[in-house]
Amino acid sequence: MSLLWTSEALVAAMDGRPLGPMPEGISGISIDSRSLQPGDAFFAIKGEAMDGHDFATAAIKAGAGVLVVAEGKLPSLGRLTAPIIVVEDVLVALEKLGVAARTRSQAKIIAVTGSAGKTTTKEALRHVLSAVGNVHASAQSFNNQWGVPLTLARMPDDCDYAVFEIGMNHPDEIRPLVKMVRPHVAIVTMIAAAHLGFFRNLDEIAKAKAEIFEGLEPDGAAVLNRDDARFKLLDKMAHAAGVEHVYGFGENARSTFKLTKCELHADHSDIAARIGGHDMIARIGAPGRHMVQNVLAVLGAAQLVGADLDKVALALVDLSAERGRGKRHILRHSGGPITLIDESYNANPASMGAAMALLNATPVTGEGRRIAVLGDMLELGDHSAKLHAALADLIVGTGTQTIFLGGPEMRALAEALPGDIKTEYRAGVEELKPVLLAALKPGDVVMIKSSKGIGFAKLVDALLGKFPAQSTANSQS
Repeated sequence: MSLLWTSEALVAAMDGRPLGPMPEGISGISIDSRSLQPGDAFFAIKGEAMDGHDFATAAIKAGAGVLVVAEGKLPSLGRLTAPIIVVEDVLVALEKLGVAARTRSQAKIIAVTGSAGKTTTKEALRHVLSAVGNVHASAQSFNNQWGVPLTLARMPDDCDYAVFEIGMNHPDEIRPLVKMVRPHVAIVTMIAAAHLGFFRNLDEIAKAKAEIFEGLEPDGAAVLNRDDARFKLLDKMAHAAGVEHVYGFGENARSTFKLTKCELHADHSDIAARIGGHDMIARIGAPGRHMVQNVLAVLGAAQLVGADLDKVALALVDLSAERGRGKRHILRHSGGPITLIDESYNANPASMGAAMALLNATPVTGEGRRIAVLGDMLELGDHSAKLHAALADLIVGTGTQTIFLGGPEMRALAEALPGDIKTEYRAGVEELKPVLLAALKPGDVVMIKSSKGIGFAKLVDALLGKFPAQSTANSQS
């Protein structure tokens, strides 16, 4: 078993008090007893809904090597059979451990934020940098006040590269997280109407995202979307934060990481780009124009951290999507295959546009139809009805003429769509499920897109249950 932390280093980093005979060290860190692996340290974090201290016994049964618990909770825990490290506050202890991990690391660190494309860009960086070294990156979308320190604390001391996703839905959320991460490169993918319920306008969102510049290492670099309307604002804020190296990516003629040619296909894209003076061509295994934009940022960041660009470009051909983020399934139907594009993890107006473009670019077979199954976009506040209704502009006049809608906010879109577009609206996912299952025919391409909280992943599961997938294909968003 390779050790992530020795017990001595673990205790010292957290200013903890050890109780009982300590193991030599720990092999991993967990905050969930259900996914804990033998030899992990279990951090009993108290969240809004649950308290990790209530699962201390379950963590021991799962094989925890040591428990990290709060001093104030110790009397209520009773007799525990595992070694314990007592701290004042478990989340603060995790943050301290994360800071210690960053201090000991020699890795090149990249941090990613933005209104859409964060996880896709992070995963693309993980994928391509794995072709040139050992990479550590956050699991899933661990991009909040516990996910970022957890990812830091899990960082091995011998990795070559590390990639962190940093999210927010309020001002002042990114600032403390990026000061722990201290990246060498900070990427802002784009500014769009995500979490607009907590901000007055897109400029305020841009200013909150710009907090990422405040944690950059001295001589670090900001990588910004030159095609984005908020580029100038972000550029100004980066320089105000003391960042001397600001680079743009996109089609804009002044981009440092510039797209020079692009051919979009149903299941991949072929590009030519000039990356900081280096001309290159690449095939991107995940389709979509939005994916091309993300890859320009990936290539730029890879160059800035000194990665071999030719090897990085070759790795792009194998890029594929994850569940909920554009993963493609070819479903078995007695009369022929159905293509399912799973975009059920997240949604805002910008990512809706990208997903609809991807659907419209995907060919149907036989008498098949392009079908969009759309659920509510959350956290849009007073702008919600207007932004949902505006999605009609993405649909009218395209190759998608069959629409299924679910959720209270999607009623605005149902009312905005013209009568010649076949539209089925239901209040929620359970009401929509039987209608969708009954409607699918051989040759159809169906794309499911919503914010995670709406639960449209249940529709994906229902389709996979009724029409077992015969294969998966590349896609990403």
